[in-house]
Amino acid sequence: MSEKVALLRHFLAAIAYRTQKALRDAPETFGDFHAGNHVRTPAELVRHMTSVLGFARTLFVGGEHRPQPLPTLAAEVERLHEVLLDLSVMLADAPLKGVQAELLLQGPFADAMTHAGQLALLRRLAKKPVPPENFIEADITLDRLGQNQPLPKSPDRLWPEAPVDWVPPRQE
Repeated sequence: MSEKVALLRHFLAAIAYRTQKALRDAPETFGDFHAGNHVRTPAELVRHMTSVLGFARTLFVGGEHRPQPLPTLAAEVERLHEVLLDLSVMLADAPLKGVQAELLLQGPFADAMTHAGQLALLRRLAKKPVPPENFIEADITLDRLGQNQPLPKSPDRLWPEAPVDWVPPRQE
């Protein structure tokens, strides 16, 4: 596997990790949270992430990818992780054809990561912000693309704007 493909696959794993971090402990109603006029809900954002990554997948298998809405955020998230896994396997198994690795990164991959960040922002707007961490130390691996992501290895213990009910991580 080339270094570029390994980096792309790692980026997909980082999308999986950051998406789950943004969704972990979200309120039950978070999928339908409306931040304002014409702002996508979390469920719509996850479906859009699936769409842009599904487009990347079409560069390997052809066709189109316009996912239909699913009934719940949980279903949308499950489908997203299936696409992340499928795309990572395709990257590992097939040479890049017709698109440069850099273009995948600057296009659909970066777009999906942007939306993972938007999910975190929506959590803050929904009054249930995501605790910060040192992402350099995050336990992100190429083979972990599903919903079962590890807890932060290096969570920030100091969070000045934390909600009043936030409990700092235990010292190890």
